[in-house]
Amino acid sequence: MIVRLIARGMIVGLLAGLLAAVFAYTAGEPPIDRAIALEEAASAASSPHEAAEPAHSHGEDGEGGEEGAPVSRNGQRFGLFLALGLYGVAVGGLFALTYSAVRGRVGPRSEPVLAVTLAAAAFVAVVLVPFMKYPANPPAVGDPATINQRTVLYLTAVTIGILAVAAGVAAHRLASRGEPWLRWPAGGVALLVPVAAAWIFLPGIGEVPAGFPADLLWEFRVASLGTQAVFWLGVGALFAFAVRGRRPV
Repeated sequence: MIVRLIARGMIVGLLAGLLAAVFAYTAGEPPIDRAIALEEAASAASSPHEAAEPAHSHGEDGEGGEEGAPVSRNGQRFGLFLALGLYGVAVGGLFALTYSAVRGRVGPRSEPVLAVTLAAAAFVAVVLVPFMKYPANPPAVGDPATINQRTVLYLTAVTIGILAVAAGVAAHRLASRGEPWLRWPAGGVALLVPVAAAWIFLPGIGEVPAGFPADLLWEFRVASLGTQAVFWLGVGALFAFAVRGRRPV
């Protein structure tokens, strides 16, 4: 039974990943192209000798570019679908395992409603909470020397998001044993307190260069968040459809 559920989750994750890739390609590629153009223009301005040569650093012609960029932009676009598809398979399997663990113990008793609720909780924990502190930046933003620090801080924010959602669920359950009206306030406070603490105490990363177009930065971040929203919406809706025939527990 659990093997079949995991298989369903992996298929659901693959489909959700491809849906997210379509959204990312439509909404995310234009700002990335603009950011790359800005990066190349800044590099050419700082090195006049290189500016006299044709710029193929990102392989816009689809033939692989020069030695410094073995993957063309067309190859990167294909990689977007491949990466999000594989990501969806892995996350879908983990989602199915989590669903099996909480089914009948936490959350709604209806199977489809539980699937949607679990997907929404995952989106808040692993996407929205980290995004509030460390939003995504386009390719032209970020110092390569700080990539390890940024990775550690981002994973820390993800961990805090998961723990905050777990604390909110636990507080909601505990409060339901006493006064029912306290369930949502208690859950909300238990969720927001660790998130607020992380917002205050985790160091910020301000690497957006002066003069970088604010509209481009905003467009890229909205597309990045929207890609994750489409993915988790797809996971929740498709998994709910996959388990719709199961009896409530």
